[in-house]
Amino acid sequence: MGDPHRIGIVGLGVISRAYVETLANHPAVRITAVADLDAARATAVAAGISGAEAMTVERLLGDSDVQTVLNLTTPAAHAEIALGAIAGGKNVYGEKPLAATYRDGRAVVEAAAAAGVRVACAPDTVLGTGTQTARAAIDAGLVGRPLAALAVMVTPGHERWHPHPDFYYTDGGGPLMDMGPYYVSALVHMLGPVRAVIGASARLRGERVIGSGPRTGETIPVEVDTHVSAVLEHVGGALSTLTTSFDGTATTAVPIEVHGETGTLAVPDPNRFDGETRHFELGGTDWRPLEPSAGYVGGARGLGLLDFVTADARRPARVGGDHALHVLETLRAVLRSSSEGRRVELTTSGNRPEPVPLTPADEWKGTGASPVRRMDPC
Repeated sequence: MGDPHRIGIVGLGVISRAYVETLANHPAVRITAVADLDAARATAVAAGISGAEAMTVERLLGDSDVQTVLNLTTPAAHAEIALGAIAGGKNVYGEKPLAATYRDGRAVVEAAAAAGVRVACAPDTVLGTGTQTARAAIDAGLVGRPLAALAVMVTPGHERWHPHPDFYYTDGGGPLMDMGPYYVSALVHMLGPVRAVIGASARLRGERVIGSGPRTGETIPVEVDTHVSAVLEHVGGALSTLTTSFDGTATTAVPIEVHGETGTLAVPDPNRFDGETRHFELGGTDWRPLEPSAGYVGGARGLGLLDFVTADARRPARVGGDHALHVLETLRAVLRSSSEGRRVELTTSGNRPEPVPLTPADEWKGTGASPVRRMDPC
């Protein structure tokens, strides 16, 4: 396999734990540095990772030992950290969304191209057996010609469980920017890129109350709309109806349904790697569960970074910058459509990412007979 690909992590909040668990002992990568605005937190995380050093953000972005920066900061900081890493000659893999605005996201992708480095972005959940099995079923013709999709995400809001939920209610947050990347990315994987959108949105209340952690009971302002609905027009002709909300209590809706001329698929939660895909055939009498037929088995956060660093000229990264930018533009176009009251056409064409063949856990985890290939430094 050669030397492991060297990773530096910036941002050590809640989500970083899942990434570290996946990456810390993987043979294809090595976490060499971690950084956070809270220096004590960085020191504590580094102490739990063999060979990792706690650094300031500035030092990590310039550290010659780091090949790829894993950007786990809040959305408002995504572009700043990514551009700093690119200026230091490093690849970037970021948490979703690529940036808080389309303009910033495009700046990141263009800067990476000019510098000869690469960019990729979560969500990577869509590479698991849930979404990929549904995609394979569509490609195999199980629903006939796809006509439409319904995608629904309804929760009461993240302040009920997150100890520091402020960023969910500022620009770059809200249900669409936070959870929409999972749903739109899954829809693009299954139905192809989006050409235009129509959106509408609302805000139930102007304040939220933190429900857990040291700030329990504290009131925070809401600066973004917290219920967003949209129609996405796919290049292939299918229409997807998307609802994301931090204003509901619960829903019985399937996370995603795909309707075609000869059948319907019930697709599992795109915020998960697995889950059961079900098929109802035209003229049938009941739903039929499908065996997993594609995707990384037993996926976990960080899988997309492994897919990214092991990509090569024959197989581009499935969560690459162009895909992430297309998803970001789709999300921002929905918000723009809502505010301007009109249909908005996209400027990015996007590409349907490469499908993931059924890949056992021991292979993508680098413990089987077919080890993960490393990416040569850019």
